[in-house]
Amino acid sequence: MSTTRLEAFTDAVLAIILTIMVLELKVPHGTGLEVVRPLLPILASYVLSFVFIGIYWNNHHHMLHACPRVSGSILWANLHLLFWLSLIPVTTGWMGENHYAALPAAAYGFVLLMAGLAYLILEQRIIAVEGEGSLVKRAIGRDWKGKLSPALCATAIALAFVSSRIAVAIYAAVAVIWVVPDPRIERVLRGE
Repeated sequence: MSTTRLEAFTDAVLAIILTIMVLELKVPHGTGLEVVRPLLPILASYVLSFVFIGIYWNNHHHMLHACPRVSGSILWANLHLLFWLSLIPVTTGWMGENHYAALPAAAYGFVLLMAGLAYLILEQRIIAVEGEGSLVKRAIGRDWKGKLSPALCATAIALAFVSSRIAVAIYAAVAVIWVVPDPRIERVLRGE
């Protein structure tokens, strides 16, 4: 089966996730800065989550362009990834509404950790189907970003109970690592 249907389904689910997140934002009642200030943690959580969803969308898009066909195991691995990404709006809202309290910040990190691991599983399923000489395998190489990100999230989850602000800063650092589109797959597709 070609990747077209998988890409379209994933795009639709990610669009719904983004829509749910933005619908959770509340309109301030009033016109002064004093009514906006309490909403800043919620808005900051939304921005961070929006960036993460964008990162997953971008990298998923590139990875599927290096994958000529999908199998049943790739479909299930993709659904596994979408499951964890679909929980981002819940933990985003919980963390923002509670001004980065320890448990909501740890829960947010847990969802990020599981989404990162699910993405690695999807990569491995594609490589297993395509073989060790696959474009995805050649493109990701040692995949230091893919291995570092879950380690940072796991560290941040533990630190959330010491300082949730540090945990959130680590989540933001993970986003910064990934925010620049990964050129590896594009290079492999161009034959470099």
